Amino acid sequence: MTVSTRGRYALRVMLDLAAQPEGWVPMKEVAARQGISLKYIERITPALVKAGLIEGTHGKGGGYRLAVDPKNCTVGAVLRLTEGDLAPVSCLRPGAPECPRKDKCKTLPMWIRLKKVTEEYLDGVTLEDLGKQTV
Repeated sequence: MTVSTRGRYALRVMLDLAAQPEGWVPMKEVAARQGISLKYIERITPALVKAGLIEGTHGKGGGYRLAVDPKNCTVGAVLRLTEGDLAPVSCLRPGAPECPRKDKCKTLPMWIRLKKVTEEYLDGVTLEDLGKQTV
């Protein structure tokens, strides 16, 4: 699985908002702190709002804030939203047609296990966990 720029940036936006727990944060401030173009962030925020991860308000003093507790928001949840799935191969993606080699595929059990390990790991890491990490 390769995490796209969209997924990485969504996590950075969420972490930035988690670090600003008081009040509404203008996305132009998040963009400046994170070194992400405001236009790119504006393409990510609607999905985060629709999923109920962040909320926004317009007008003076407006901006965005987390709508979830950082200790209850997992990296897996954010990446599923932005990436669609965490499957390492296309045949394990939801809605994928059944592979005609499924019954003969010697690598399928490995891919299934990798997907499970990846999901368990990413679902076990929260925004709070990431916010506590030092580089």
